[in-house]
Amino acid sequence: MASSSIVPEAKSKIIDSHLHVWASPQQAADKFPYFPGQEPTLTGDSDLLLQCMEEANVDGALIVQPINHKFDHSLVTSVLKSYPTKFLGCCLANPAEDGIGVKHLEHLVLEDGYRAVRFNPYLWPSGQKMTNEVGRALFSKAGELGVPVGLMCMKGLGLHISEIEQLCSEFPSTVVLLDHFAFCKPPTNDEESKAFSELLNLSRFPQIFVKFSAFFRVSRKPFPYEDLSITLSQVVSRFGANRVMWGTDFPFVLLECGYKGAKEAASLIANQANLSASELEWIMGKTIIQLFQGHWL
Repeated sequence: MASSSIVPEAKSKIIDSHLHVWASPQQAADKFPYFPGQEPTLTGDSDLLLQCMEEANVDGALIVQPINHKFDHSLVTSVLKSYPTKFLGCCLANPAEDGIGVKHLEHLVLEDGYRAVRFNPYLWPSGQKMTNEVGRALFSKAGELGVPVGLMCMKGLGLHISEIEQLCSEFPSTVVLLDHFAFCKPPTNDEESKAFSELLNLSRFPQIFVKFSAFFRVSRKPFPYEDLSITLSQVVSRFGANRVMWGTDFPFVLLECGYKGAKEAASLIANQANLSASELEWIMGKTIIQLFQGHWL
């Protein structure tokens, strides 16, 4: 199958399901300070993002609150309000033991318009899991509010699989987005094969979606990351293309293949995986548009 045969039609909107923005140094000095110790080492302001999206013909995106501003969402909120038809926001859950994060989440969703929330398990108090009382309250509240929970398993899916299964079993109405193939690289040993099998087995939970994103984090090869074709083929086979969504991980992707390159790589990987034009269309935009109904129309 020629790669040109599975490029989505021009009328299909392309939506980036995973990226970040943070303040420019001037913005940080004036109004939107970085969290101490989390000052960024690369540029990631909204002007640069908009330029990259325009060059790549990407129509919209889900902005994930960056650790650089931690729980201060004011910068991302300002971007969302400036470009309400282009961006949606994914806030960052605060798992503090006093439970303030639940009220924080309610405010961000109901007052500031965020449509998803990220669980970073490495922000939980030492020795605590996402299934603790606070985590369960946050996960339940997300379902009640109708906002998906993005899960970042950066240190390996195996560390968190039991938590994910428990939360999804207990709260089936809460949608889950697994960032970056749940950080599963193409397996090369038994431990990695087990983790990838665990990812595929999560397809039994109908509320779980997978982000086909940040290729440079999960591939063992340089652009165009062709080793991800088998991974993508198996994920689509188990979850369906309508539960898979493309994302770049801007601005980190700029240090790798570039923003436009991440879009090009998606088509090349999908072609090698023998996906249909319809399946690629779902992955590149239709999945996330259907999930966040009423936006990017």
